[in-house]
Amino acid sequence: MGHFVLGLTGGIGSGKSAVSDHFQSLGITIADADIAARQVVEPGTEPLRRIAEHFGDEILLADGSLDRARLRGIIFTEAEQRRWLESVTVPAIMQLLETTLRHSTSPYSILMLSSGRGQHPLIDRHLVVDVTPQTQLARVMARDQNDLAQVQAIMATQPSRETRLDYADDVIQNEGSLADLNNAVAALHIKYLELSGESYGRP
Repeated sequence: MGHFVLGLTGGIGSGKSAVSDHFQSLGITIADADIAARQVVEPGTEPLRRIAEHFGDEILLADGSLDRARLRGIIFTEAEQRRWLESVTVPAIMQLLETTLRHSTSPYSILMLSSGRGQHPLIDRHLVVDVTPQTQLARVMARDQNDLAQVQAIMATQPSRETRLDYADDVIQNEGSLADLNNAVAALHIKYLELSGESYGRP
């Protein structure tokens, strides 16, 4: 990519978005896989055409956009369908993310992945936002009005907390206040500015 790329991951409900928002406020480019995942299935895209062909038109809303709630209900209970969907969407998502990183002008950039699984060819260093599974459940149920079983099903498709912490180079514990979180981000920002300069020859 030409400059330092930080991978930002964490389980659902961990607070990745709050972390990335603060990094962005500091002028850092964010390549967000969740945003890219929505963009590649907008009306008129080839992935959406294939999804509708595979699942039927009932997977679409009246305006022709994807019924995300219906699709989520399918893929988080049927592993084979989830793998098929990933085979259609992931290449397009990665192309968008690579384009964002390639055009970044910030000292370093962040590749924000919904559930990283360790080594990634674009990432130089991994930052994991960590909370307990109990906190994840409580936050997601309150935020999305999902029932317990659905949240547990989503969590079951993601890497375990232990797996994430095993590959982490840096960890933000996000059980405290927003001020605590922002202070942690500010400290890491200084560290990443130094690392990006050391790695890529900046003064």
